[in-house]
Amino acid sequence: MPRVLIISPRFAPVNAPDMQRVRLALPHLRAHGWDPVVLALAPDCIEGAVREPLLEQTYPDDIRVIRVRGLPARLTRPFGFGNLWWRCGYALRRAGDALLAQEKFDLVFFSTTQFDAFSLGPRWLRRFGVPYVLDYQDPWVNDYYARTRTRPPGGPLKFALSQFKARRREPDCVRHAAAIIAVSPAYLETLRIRYPDTFARPRQPLPPPPPPPALHALPFGAADADLAHAARHIPARPLVNFDDGLFHHVYTGRLGPDMTFALTVLFRAFRRFRDSHPAAAARQRFHFIGTDYAPPPLGREWALPLARSEGIETHVTEHCARIPYFESLHYLARAQALTLPGSTDSTYSASKIFPCLLARRPLLLIFHHASPVLQFAASCNAGIRIAFSDTTQATASALAAEVCERWFEGGAQHAPATLDETAFRPFTAAALTARLAGIFDAAVVPLPPR
Repeated sequence: MPRVLIISPRFAPVNAPDMQRVRLALPHLRAHGWDPVVLALAPDCIEGAVREPLLEQTYPDDIRVIRVRGLPARLTRPFGFGNLWWRCGYALRRAGDALLAQEKFDLVFFSTTQFDAFSLGPRWLRRFGVPYVLDYQDPWVNDYYARTRTRPPGGPLKFALSQFKARRREPDCVRHAAAIIAVSPAYLETLRIRYPDTFARPRQPLPPPPPPPALHALPFGAADADLAHAARHIPARPLVNFDDGLFHHVYTGRLGPDMTFALTVLFRAFRRFRDSHPAAAARQRFHFIGTDYAPPPLGREWALPLARSEGIETHVTEHCARIPYFESLHYLARAQALTLPGSTDSTYSASKIFPCLLARRPLLLIFHHASPVLQFAASCNAGIRIAFSDTTQATASALAAEVCERWFEGGAQHAPATLDETAFRPFTAAALTARLAGIFDAAVVPLPPR
């Protein structure tokens, strides 16, 4: 059976969004002919990590997971830096060098938003002849913040430095990849446009002349087994009292400035509903959970300031700190309704839609009209889907009127959830892992002589 070395620095038991594809794939890879080995960092190397041991029960316990240690953040913070790759990249590189030198691997798969790890792909291809596949869960070179004049995460200086490195490193990593997968087709199209020579046929560099990387759009998907685990996991200190007789809307996951417009539409719609139906609105509550990546007490509120500006703050609670994955599923499964505000970035593909669909609760989505999320939901006939193409105040008010009419006044928030199970089947973890294994198969097929 061919072997794949999977690079996932923030792997379980760390609850990090960028390890979910690997975690969901591990139970199914062997069935499709691939024996996985995971190379990760030790959890105590990851600053602010939310640890969730239950995550380790969701994949076979005989899968080999190798954990290495770099410098702890407490030693580097006094010198002004805590970047995970700067602290731990050398340890990952050294461990990967040793594994590939001592053992037989057929493929390396990088699945992480620690994009600096991608630079190990060309190194290992040159030294050991092992092809690699890249997983773009976000853009590496990212112009969104410059285009929208939005403050980037970490501040302008740190972000500018990271983008300087990205523009230097990405071309070589992309050029030599056997395949590239991405959660959003738009990420792949951006790579085609940015590197036209890489994806043109034929190519002439010598020696040898590698083919262009194969490009595949591949979302994360979801597993029903996760909801079964969540049903047995009751939070010790629940953030929401679902037995208080009120009607609870729940959102779990990141918020940020790119979601301000969608939140404004939601809150403005509820304000209209409250003005016209005060008794019914009095029972409504909105909960936003795990909205900021920063560890406590550094987390910033994103929903509450907007709720205050619309005058509905008494109906809204926000818990900024990240919570364990299965706790978030608990809240999704127990909620009376789910809200999913989207980004103004048209390429944004929120993997959190898949657990929302599996929770089978009434679902409201407010997304850019070009977002893959709306396409997924429409293909499964799921939820009330609100699309926007601009972010003017006039559009916000018009969409708020639509949300008020369809979601609140029209009763969609109370209606049984709709989900076309047959249409959803291709988005299950089992089905998407089958596609991933096919990509692996193609990546290691020997090339015909030229």
